[in-house]
Amino acid sequence: MPIRAIAYYSTAVEGLPTDRLANLIGDAAAFNVQAGVTGVLLYDGERFLQYLEGPEDGVRVAYDRVCQSSSHGEIVELFRERVDKRHFPFWSMHCVTVRDRELETVASGDWSGASGVTRWDASDGALVRLRAAVAPDLPSTDPIALWRQG
Repeated sequence: MPIRAIAYYSTAVEGLPTDRLANLIGDAAAFNVQAGVTGVLLYDGERFLQYLEGPEDGVRVAYDRVCQSSSHGEIVELFRERVDKRHFPFWSMHCVTVRDRELETVASGDWSGASGVTRWDASDGALVRLRAAVAPDLPSTDPIALWRQG
């Protein structure tokens, strides 16, 4: 099944309450499980950067929900294409709080090759920057480490 991905950057509404953000993340996670969508959300207290991946229909509907949300505005789409694989297969919706500079670094990465064809894995590529921002939260793929966690 082809995997589609979308990444966007947006500005949170001023004074977004923590409980409202938590509810949004919980609702999105529940929806994404049903839609087969995975990904990650970066939040610096003022802005969001989200990367969604999954079946085309699921990603389209998830992104439509994002675009209709009243918790943010000024949405700038960074990337929308097919990708060669899932990069965050364990997260239906995972929010990582980052410093503003980290979010800017990811947003300014090279998204032109995010489909896996060109610069996605280059040192200035968006995937490298995104994975670096969420590295402490990434689940281990080492089978022994997974077994020990279990």
